[in-house]
Amino acid sequence: MNAITNFFDSASGHITDPVAFMAADAGLKKHVIALWAADNARLAKTFEDKADAFFSDAQVGYAFLTPQLYRIETEVYMTKYPSFDISRFMTVDMSGDMWDVGTLVYSMDQVGEAQFMAGGAFDMPYASAKMAQATKPYHMAAIGYEWNTQELQRAAKLGRSLSSDKAMAAKLAADRFIYGIAMTGKTPGGVAEKGWTGFTNNGSAPSAQVANDGTGPSRLWANKTPDLILRDINAALTAVETGTGETMVADTLVLPTSAYNYIATKQLSSGSDATILSFLLANNVAGEGLTILKSRALETAGTGGTTRMIAYANSPQVIKFHLPGAHQFLPAFQKSSLVYEVGGIMNVGGVEVRLPKALVYRDSF
Repeated sequence: MNAITNFFDSASGHITDPVAFMAADAGLKKHVIALWAADNARLAKTFEDKADAFFSDAQVGYAFLTPQLYRIETEVYMTKYPSFDISRFMTVDMSGDMWDVGTLVYSMDQVGEAQFMAGGAFDMPYASAKMAQATKPYHMAAIGYEWNTQELQRAAKLGRSLSSDKAMAAKLAADRFIYGIAMTGKTPGGVAEKGWTGFTNNGSAPSAQVANDGTGPSRLWANKTPDLILRDINAALTAVETGTGETMVADTLVLPTSAYNYIATKQLSSGSDATILSFLLANNVAGEGLTILKSRALETAGTGGTTRMIAYANSPQVIKFHLPGAHQFLPAFQKSSLVYEVGGIMNVGGVEVRLPKALVYRDSF
């Protein structure tokens, strides 16, 4: 308990040092949230004789809700959903704020080469960059939740804290929304409302199908030998290096989940303890620093709805996601005699691919 007293005041039921709280381990934070919820329940009980006032006096409702929402939002924002974590795949640029309208974005291709030159010459060779400039607008998105007065009355009369389930659902929906925009430029409903593309379908990135030289013939890895599968992967990695004139090296490979699982369990040869994946991690053209990830978003991202792998240099010079305003809940307000609304907003800018040749697609395996 001594560690808890460093950032939580049990007498008032408040976190006194938010930075120390967020730095604490998960078990300690969970315990603090439980203590906080118990204090909220104690406070809720004091509203038992005021429950009917929720219909007529918004100030009573706010006094009941506000301390509960502090605890709920803290619990929600410390909960992470790994399957929707886009920071694995690209830098998330959070410069700006909730009200920024957009930014200038650039797509570049370096040009120029050093040459021999006489001592008194005037024809100095210069390095430059072919740069295309465009504006990238940001757009507001929203997901919130609401409480009805019946829920508040029951909590007050029973002396219990409000559940964080609704806020958790809203935060999960926000993360799913951002994940969809980052991966494909589309909402979770599959609509490209803003005309954006994403990490898996950028129109400027070089793309091709893998070689059709498996048994059949076939492009599918199920019909190819481990040597041919490794050849397909290394060809994608090499394409980044050659396409950028060796100014960029692919340090990250993302595979469809099914393809990753296949090479993670497929033996390199009969009787071998090594799998294709373990061999690839130790022996590839990109070097020992290669990171291999998997994503369900690549199962049908390729040509004709086939599989797609992405080899790229995972650097903000190459790709980033603009999120100037991360999801945040607004103060509760009473929108009718029966309902209190807690709005949630975010400002989203989508994916920017700055060096398209440093990100390569290979499909249909």
